[in-house]
Amino acid sequence: MIEKYGWSDRQRTAFAEHALAGLAPGRVVLQHRDSYLVATDEAELKAEASGRFVHEAREIGYPAVGDWVALALNSQDGSATIHAVLPRHTALVRRAAVDSARQLQILAANIDVVFVVTSMNADINLRRIQRYLAAAWQSGARPVVVLTKSDLSADPEKQAAEILASDPGCPVLIVSARQASGLDALLDQVKPGETCVLIGSSGVGKSSLVNAFLNEDRMATRAIREADDQGRHTTSHRQLILLPGGQLLLDTPGIREVGLIDAEDGLDAVFDDVELLTRNCRFN
Repeated sequence: MIEKYGWSDRQRTAFAEHALAGLAPGRVVLQHRDSYLVATDEAELKAEASGRFVHEAREIGYPAVGDWVALALNSQDGSATIHAVLPRHTALVRRAAVDSARQLQILAANIDVVFVVTSMNADINLRRIQRYLAAAWQSGARPVVVLTKSDLSADPEKQAAEILASDPGCPVLIVSARQASGLDALLDQVKPGETCVLIGSSGVGKSSLVNAFLNEDRMATRAIREADDQGRHTTSHRQLILLPGGQLLLDTPGIREVGLIDAEDGLDAVFDDVELLTRNCRFN
């Protein structure tokens, strides 16, 4: 079962020392405030971090959806305890809320493709797209711009060309979940066993894309308000979803602003005229 969630030689090598300690591997597929759902070889289990792990974890070291973890399994009640997080090969990071005890927050771990999603309505904003692209490049994953609701645009190809010109190294795809157009080209960007994540402002169509990928109404959707072309968040928790084609999609609540942490590499990839943050950030 665990192979379906992207388990590979990379993870197997990193897990070797934990295997010697009698622990089992798993991947975090759902995150709540104080608990997790993890996929293991046997089943999906509810898990909590061990007291020692919580005590020793740095502010960015807590498990996130997409993480590979080392577990102690409890056969009596079908639960598990997280004792370690394997090294992350990519991570999408933002600033936590001002009143949060932690300054940094991992939105997605071990991702291969970041879909930067924006709606082709009156609110399309190149500057906002560039900020999301900076965070995507900095994560270490491959960014792809996704222009949704193409049926709302008078000239979608022209808008796509303008965005492509701002970052020629990043693919720009036009889709419409309502018309079921462009979805195959979107999934072609992600190989079976790879993990993608959708980021973008609320109401731009991320939940509609998830529903289209699954051919079911898994996620609640809400239309953009006509008065100001803004939307409201429709996803309330982070989860890793196995798609019919074998790809994995990490769905995360709508993000209005991505706080870039040490995003110098990402910023250089898209624009140069912002103040670079100098605070160090390490994924592991």
